[in-house]
Amino acid sequence: MPHSTQLYQHVPETRWPIVYSPRYNITFMGLEKLHPFDAGKWGKVISFLKEAIRRKVELEWGTEDDEYLGKVERNLKKALQEHPPDVVVYNAGTDVLEGDRLGGLSISPQGIVKRDELVFRIVRGLQVPILMVTSGGYQKRTARIIADSILNLCGLGLIGPETPSVLAQNSDSPLLPPEVP
Repeated sequence: MPHSTQLYQHVPETRWPIVYSPRYNITFMGLEKLHPFDAGKWGKVISFLKEAIRRKVELEWGTEDDEYLGKVERNLKKALQEHPPDVVVYNAGTDVLEGDRLGGLSISPQGIVKRDELVFRIVRGLQVPILMVTSGGYQKRTARIIADSILNLCGLGLIGPETPSVLAQNSDSPLLPPEVP
């Protein structure tokens, strides 16, 4: 093993499996004994992350398309200049959609499509691979908006088989080496 861990404990056959034990020794960002149900320690994780975030962008409740898209564009460009990435994992959440009570913003369906296009144009312009994951959004209409966004990205050539970074790898090229170690 490359490093030792105390993540797992041996449970004798005479005992039932343990769901939670304060004796777990899980290290996450320097915090010992972190467990998903330990809200106090997750609060410390959130505090740590707030300090670690270098580009904090705050939005007021009810923020609309123009302000939101402007902040996305400005801050994404600056972040990519400050820290040029090898790959971008883009969390394309839809909880910013107008009417989402948890997200609290007022971004239109067209604004979400435009946001995704903006992110892809900027990242693709730097020749950086991008992985888009969808998340958030608690309305029935979000699936349609996500589909519209993906169709828009495809129609613009920002994703799909005609994308320049994808052209270098044809359909006969394996995504993984023949044997993964």
